[in-house]
Parts: sequence; C-alpha cells; structure tokens
Amino acid sequence: MLLTRPETHRFISFQDSPLPMDLILALDLMNGRVVHGARGERATYRPLLLRGITSSEPEEVVSALSPRYIYIADLDRIMGSGEHDAAIRACSRLVRRSYVDRGIRSPADYLEEENLVNIVGTETGGSDLGRYPGGFLSVDVRDGKVIPRGEEPAEVLSRAGEWAFEGCILLNLGRVGTGDGLTPDLEDLRAACGKKLFYGGGVGSAEDLERLRDKGFDGAIVGTIVHRGIIPLEWVRRGSFC
Repeated sequence: MLLTRPETHRFISFQDSPLPMDLILALDLMNGRVVHGARGERATYRPLLLRGITSSEPEEVVSALSPRYIYIADLDRIMGSGEHDAAIRACSRLVRRSYVDRGIRSPADYLEEENLVNIVGTETGGSDLGRYPGGFLSVDVRDGKVIPRGEEPAEVLSRAGEWAFEGCILLNLGRVGTGDGLTPDLEDLRAACGKKLFYGGGVGSAEDLERLRDKGFDGAIVGTIVHRGIIPLEWVRRGSFC
C-alpha cells in the first residue's frame, strides 16, 4: 500500500470552499496491531502493512502518519476478547483528538485520557442509550439497519437529540475498508441529526468527501483512501477537507 499519491492521479482542489470538514484517520486494533479488513468481517482482518513503517504496532503507525485526529476501534474489546487501553492512551497523546470505540457496555466503561472522546456504539451500548453521560454515539449500520435491533438510522439519529452525546457517527459497517462509496440517503440522515455528525464506511474518493461536506457533515472517518494514495496523507495531517 502507498502513503503517497500515484503520479498519474489527479486530485481535485476545494480550497475555495467556506465549509471545511474534519478528516479523522481510522485505526482498527486487534491482537496488539493495527489491522485492515473490509465489511466488518473481523475474522478476515490482517495487520496493516504500509510502506516506510516497520511494524503495525499502533503507536508506531500513528507516529509515522502524524494525523491530527484519529478514530480507534478496539475490535478485541468490542468482541469481548481483550483490550488495548495502554496503546489507546499512548496514541491519544500523539494527536489533537482521538475518538475511541472500546465496546462500551455501561457508563463505567468510559476511559479517561486527555484528548480522548469515548464512543458508545449501538452494537454494544445496550437498549438504554439515554443513560450515557456524553461522548459520541456511533450508529452502527449493516444492510441499511442499525444493529443489533434493526431500527432505521434516521430514527436513532433523531432520538440522539434527547441524549447527552456531543455528537454522532453514522458508521456503515458493510462498507468499511471497501471504498465502495456512500449511502444514498445522506441528506435525510443529516437532517435527522441535530448534533455534530461524522460519516464512516465506504468513503472512496475526494468526490465522496466533497459530497459529505456539501451535505453538512462535520467529519469523515477515512483509512483505505489514505493508505492507497487516493487522497494525500497531508489532508489527514492537517485534519480537514476544505
């Protein structure tokens, strides 16, 4: 995988846009390593190997890539098979802000660390999402429905306005790691959420980022398009899409 753009790729400049959007670099952690896979099929995930970086150890990857913002999914803890708290703390100290999904199952699971924002995912958060005191809510979607209860994403995003979360993430698990593009109902989803809203899963091009920005999303979680050189690494280093 490449960390720099291919010479034949033509990038689109949106420097005149008045509405910059945050770019957050995604890191999936499993068995002590940063891993890469697709579509949320976690049994197939393998260590992420990038040119110029000697290992897939989380702190080394973050140090080498130097993103401004990161999103961490602790897949072991989400699946109930381990945790990466020490690595998460170390990585969070290297960036301006880290958004961390550790498979929170109760308010007692929050991890305290400077620059760290706890994420409560619908996959693990339980039926009473109103009991959580803050952070971000991840609306985890597969095949168009919020897991595990099969609700409509817009309905959950709308109810989040009554809860204490600072913002929400619309995470399309079925498109994670694929670059397959965006869900078609972005405008309705943005309208349903009265808080900050990030999008993750399937972002495949600068055009996808432009569309998210123009629909009013506050951030995009990206990984594959950075590692493949489809967008410049510098964009996640500055932390914004302009």
